[in-house]
Amino acid sequence: MMKNKPVCYDNSYKHAEIFPGVPSFLGLPVAKTPADLNAADFAIMGVPWEGVCTYGGPSYVENATKSVRLSSIRYGGYMPELDFDLFDHFSGVDYGDAAVKNGDWNFTANSAKTHLASVLNANSIPIIFGGDHSLSYPLIETFAKKYDGNIGIVHFDAHMDNMDSYGDSKVARCCPFHRIYDISGFTAKNLVSIGIRGPRNHFASIAEAEKYGASVITSFEVKKNGPKSSIQKALNIATKDTKALYVSVCSDVLDIAHNPGGPADPCGLSTYELAIMLHECGLAGAKGFDYMEIYPPKDYHDQSAHVACWMSLYIMNGMAQNLLLKTKNSH
Repeated sequence: MMKNKPVCYDNSYKHAEIFPGVPSFLGLPVAKTPADLNAADFAIMGVPWEGVCTYGGPSYVENATKSVRLSSIRYGGYMPELDFDLFDHFSGVDYGDAAVKNGDWNFTANSAKTHLASVLNANSIPIIFGGDHSLSYPLIETFAKKYDGNIGIVHFDAHMDNMDSYGDSKVARCCPFHRIYDISGFTAKNLVSIGIRGPRNHFASIAEAEKYGASVITSFEVKKNGPKSSIQKALNIATKDTKALYVSVCSDVLDIAHNPGGPADPCGLSTYELAIMLHECGLAGAKGFDYMEIYPPKDYHDQSAHVACWMSLYIMNGMAQNLLLKTKNSH
């Protein structure tokens, strides 16, 4: 019964552990080898890494893969507002964390690529938790290779993260989307950054996006036009003439009131607005998802970790609904 169901559906279920003391996401089966992925519609994975610190000291974001999994155990896949349970149609596993090496970007990035490649080779949808946002570059690069670079990206963030370099680093957490501009086969006209706002953006960041043809939707525009209209605009851009959609979330796309375990950025999205937009991304057939930048030492009562669980379940429900619709239309 519990083969592909969240743990909360069975009180007698014994938690499968990713590493000592940490259960798998939702208590799902643990995939320990690439062969274990073959029957899974989706696979959870983590990359517990913090690279160059761009503000103050370390945020300890590498511990978020643990806090998200610990928070997930109380949740299932049923959403009453949708009257839909993703686990009626999707099967999933937890593939654990990619190996990382503190201070060694090349080792960590290559490990993340290898871990993700196993998921993609099994035709499973990756649901990824970080880790700092620099990780989205090697992850998206690996995702893009599966589709010859012909992908669209919806990037939820308060910040553009498109600086060419930070000091002498080109792979700091404020640089990943500049690296993504240069992914082989990818064109930035299919990249939309949504939720952008505030004085922590570099003055040249919007101009840099425009130079490469990327689009920007500010949080103020979302507030003015509403989440459904805003995400439809983003999806029209990201999915135009592309083979696959990837969705990347930095926790600070949310207002600080909704994200205590993240950067202190006001004037952002509510969890309601983000949930609606992520669900729409799932309905549009997104095939990859990451959620980055939760800082456990700031995250009292694991509030931001719980938010990450909820947000992932909204996009996964949309993905399952999309799959169900495709199955019905094929008959």
